[in-house]
Amino acid sequence: MIQFILQRIGYGILVLFGVIVVIFFLFNILPGDPARMMLGQRADSASVAAVKKELGTDKPLYVQFAAYLNDLSPLSFHTINNAGGSFRYDSVKYGTPFFAYTAGNFMMAAKFPCLRQSYQTRRNVSELLFESFINTFILAFVAMIFALLAGIGIGVLCALYKNSFIDRLSLVFSVLGMSLPSFFAAILNAWIFAFVLAHFTHLNMAGSLYSVDDLGRGEYLDLKNLILPAFTLGIRPLAIIVELTRNSLLEVLSQDYIRTARAKGLGPRRILLRHALKNALNPVVTAATGWLASLLAGAVFVEYIFDWKGIGLVIVNALDKYDFPVIMGAVLFISVILILINIFADILYGIIDPRVRLSG
Repeated sequence: MIQFILQRIGYGILVLFGVIVVIFFLFNILPGDPARMMLGQRADSASVAAVKKELGTDKPLYVQFAAYLNDLSPLSFHTINNAGGSFRYDSVKYGTPFFAYTAGNFMMAAKFPCLRQSYQTRRNVSELLFESFINTFILAFVAMIFALLAGIGIGVLCALYKNSFIDRLSLVFSVLGMSLPSFFAAILNAWIFAFVLAHFTHLNMAGSLYSVDDLGRGEYLDLKNLILPAFTLGIRPLAIIVELTRNSLLEVLSQDYIRTARAKGLGPRRILLRHALKNALNPVVTAATGWLASLLAGAVFVEYIFDWKGIGLVIVNALDKYDFPVIMGAVLFISVILILINIFADILYGIIDPRVRLSG
């Protein structure tokens, strides 16, 4: 089991390194001068050259890549001052190191991975992403809970009443839910529930987890702003979970041990809850693990349309301003989350089913 876990962690590290390489070279070959973006198009050449030197963009691409890896690495190498080396330790940029070893001008530091600073706000990207990630996680988690509860319930009804009106109607809505683009679903839900039916629902077309009161005295928790974006984000996994629950439960109900339980005189409710549904939920749990990671990465359009202050809104604003460190940091941050969830899922499968360990 230890070897299986180490193997999965090793695969995850290789995937992460590949993502880092793609992110760096992709954004460094895009047109646009970060120094010009920071100073404006009317800046003089001396100021532009000074900013390029500060950002390190005046160096060759391979030196920039080495500096980027050095920033991301939890164990990095620096020089105490500018003389004699390329990577100077910046306490504002990196923070106080956990451990530091110095020898002359050379310094080895153990620190948090650094995602650099925003070109526009000059804030550390890691702090910016962490603040917005909390809102994105809450949104994705609530959307996933809604999809699980509603999807399992509807799926059970469809399996119990196979080929009925309820079953066929749920199939239509499942196909619509899987095929409807998230940005269109967000616009449609905002228009219907927050504009046409606003008198009955009292929902807002835009808003985040915290709102400012009318007198501007401070922020307060506004949970009703969570309803529409969570519902919109949960439509697609809801459709998947309905179909998975229905098909899996129908397969389980046709097994021999279910017929044996019926022959022993067990009631339909007890058979469903204690025997059939428990075994039918295995593929649903598997899908939910992957969908939670997908919701964290796929909430961009939903957050932008509902003005939800999460990573999606940060990414859209950074794209609009060509703020490359924020975009690179957000993509890398989401990639790390996806890799960690996949590693956790693989380890969980290995614990549940020993055949996965042997095949892996």
